Amino acid sequence: MNKSELIDAIAAEADISKATAAKALDGLISAVTTSLQNGDPVTLVGFGTFYVGERAERSGRNPKTGETIKIAAARSPKFRAGKALKEAL
Repeated sequence: MNKSELIDAIAAEADISKATAAKALDGLISAVTTSLQNGDPVTLVGFGTFYVGERAERSGRNPKTGETIKIAAARSPKFRAGKALKEAL
């Protein structure tokens, strides 16, 4: 499912216009992004939790030359599914 299909599904389920559903989805994405940028997790009970994961600096190899390189530490968004979502699958 892509974003436009999700907007269509939200509009049909909530009986609202597609434009309103698009604004609501964009608002959700914006709020989750802002919260994660601040380091705060976003928990939707029954659905799951969005959080920021930390990866430590590590060493790797350049596949072309075989040279050892350092891979910088990074923060990445992660999702942990909630109980109700797991049971639904």
